[in-house]
Amino acid sequence: MRDSLHKCMSNDKALGALIMVASIIVIFIYAYLDIIYPLILLQITAFIVVTALLGVLAWIGYTLLTTPAPKPVEEAPQDESNTEKKEN
Repeated sequence: MRDSLHKCMSNDKALGALIMVASIIVIFIYAYLDIIYPLILLQITAFIVVTALLGVLAWIGYTLLTTPAPKPVEEAPQDESNTEKKEN
């Protein structure tokens, strides 16, 4: 059990390191492309951001549209003895 937990954690650390290194490499590539093709890179970036934002909004709208309405909660009848105790 302990070995499988240790192996899983080492896999998570390896994946974390891979994501970190890949992100840093992409930052440098983006900076390089920003120097060479500033306008096109700006247009592509803006398109991706706007598309992602509108995609999230569309997903939220779809979820609201297709989720059934919750059933109304009915109040339980109150006992007179409980009402008297609360008043005192």
